[in-house]
Amino acid sequence: MKFGDLKEDVNEAEADEMEMHNGELYWPKTESEQVVLERPKKKERYDVLVIGAGMSGTLTAYTLYQDGVDFAVLDKGKVGAGSTAANTGLIQYSNDIMLHELAAQIGEADAVRFYKLCAEAVDSLDEVAKTVGAKDVYIRRDSLCFASCDEDVTKLRREYEMLTKHGFAAEWLERDELKTRFPFDKPAALVTKGDAEVNPLTLSRQVVRHLSQANVPIFEETDVTDVVSDGDGWLVVTPGATFKANHVIFATGYGASPLLDSHRIELNRSYAIATNPVDDFRAWDGRALIWETKRPYLYVRTTVDGRIIAGGLDEEKPETPHSEALIQHRAEQIRQAVEALFPMYDLTVEYAWVALFGESIDQLPFIGEHPDRPNLYYLLGYGGNGTVYSMLGSKMLSDAVRGVENEDARIVRLDRTRQSDLTFP
Repeated sequence: MKFGDLKEDVNEAEADEMEMHNGELYWPKTESEQVVLERPKKKERYDVLVIGAGMSGTLTAYTLYQDGVDFAVLDKGKVGAGSTAANTGLIQYSNDIMLHELAAQIGEADAVRFYKLCAEAVDSLDEVAKTVGAKDVYIRRDSLCFASCDEDVTKLRREYEMLTKHGFAAEWLERDELKTRFPFDKPAALVTKGDAEVNPLTLSRQVVRHLSQANVPIFEETDVTDVVSDGDGWLVVTPGATFKANHVIFATGYGASPLLDSHRIELNRSYAIATNPVDDFRAWDGRALIWETKRPYLYVRTTVDGRIIAGGLDEEKPETPHSEALIQHRAEQIRQAVEALFPMYDLTVEYAWVALFGESIDQLPFIGEHPDRPNLYYLLGYGGNGTVYSMLGSKMLSDAVRGVENEDARIVRLDRTRQSDLTFP
């Protein structure tokens, strides 16, 4: 599971106690300057309040600003201090559930449309990075998914055929051709075009800086303790003040989602490393993002300063371990897996961490309006493509609060699963 924007299946009290990551994170080491914001003056009422200033919240704020919406952002801590720093920054339109598998689940037309929305979101993120001055940390890459064993070739080939049938740029590599482009021997591989790697912390902070320069009100250290309907909209209660808004969007990353039962997800943990810098990537064709067909899967990418980030070893445990020995043991296992792919590299682990991730029951995000409470919205980017989901979700929610019909919103609506899975206070 690629770490992305994650949610937890716990109540608010449990969320406050739960540690979402442990170990030493890499991305904070790349950021020398903190974001310093002056506290804005509160208005009597906003059209929209965005709760959360991590990746989901900042991308939502960016889109609302681009669309001319009157809004403010609230975050319980300092911007950029939450889960975004544990995101491993693989930006892919392909999902943990393959297109042909998703087609069997929700129908081919909707599955293809969802994949196209993800591809459009990757392009939109590129534009965001250019606009906010983060283009140097958002680098377009191909992705390579290899068959982990001979038995997986048929499934991977079927995915290639489904992608090319619907106009996605993809390439099929048999074993011999794969060996000419990469130093590992695998039965076959699928190459998809148009993905990216990103420093997620820098991108998120640059979006905040961009919005701050445009005088968008961002209230840090403003913890939401209650959300109450006032008839015309919502009262958002914090220890220091009560905010009024016509619409409220929860984009709270690891935080709780008030008034919404989240028992449609599973919470697990995964491990990641960042290595020492590598001098020569000529053996790594195009420095493609690499992953595989088996589950849980290994994934590998590079960084601007020449490091390798890799992750995997997912465990079905909803807490992060405090044992440094365990984190280092898993880190060494990941390092060995990377060296098995690239034996010419002499790798050491310089950063190692473990973080929680959430998966929805149908492996799609939940984005949209509360089924029972008008003008209350959620951007819940479950899965490994959380940043991509946040980008596409920000556009859906901007449409929603502006009264613009979005035909694609039904694919990820909150009430798409069985009604019995939903419980409203």
